Amino acid sequence: MAQKNKLKYIILGLLGERALTGYDIAKAFTADIGEFWSANHSQIYPLLKRLETAGLITHQLQVSGEKLEKKVYSLTAAGQAQLQDWLHEPTRELTASKDEFILKLYFVQNANDPLLPPMLTEQLNLHQAKLAHLKQQMARKFSDQASQIANYGHFLILQHAIEREQGYADWLAQTLAQKNEH
Repeated sequence: MAQKNKLKYIILGLLGERALTGYDIAKAFTADIGEFWSANHSQIYPLLKRLETAGLITHQLQVSGEKLEKKVYSLTAAGQAQLQDWLHEPTRELTASKDEFILKLYFVQNANDPLLPPMLTEQLNLHQAKLAHLKQQMARKFSDQASQIANYGHFLILQHAIEREQGYADWLAQTLAQKNEH
């Protein structure tokens, strides 16, 4: 089965919310979407051109200052239709996460390997910091029920991320505690 260009749908989805510049789209990957998906400029800008050529998005030039022109992209009716088609498709496959720590852990042969305690401690600190960050995001963005309802999907994703990080941190702490018992 051919791999879908999920970045295409992320861009269509962002533009379905409001008109954005390429810079705004790239910035979304360092903020909210960056919590669960990554993309860089070298992927985004060529895809914007292809989406426009395909008639899924369009742009208007906006002048900022005296000379600075920026392209402000928006979704066309065809782009909106394709986004809706994608949203209605079932998601039948789980995607493997690329967790380098888990990959390294796979190759640790011995329970007494001296690498384990510092590896586990480092990861525990990273996941606790990520958990604290996500909880701050939740408090800042979804402090009341009205904000949760207004952007429910984003709220659910953040809730899921908090539970995922809490579970990961708990597992690391438990594993580290077991290592220290032996």
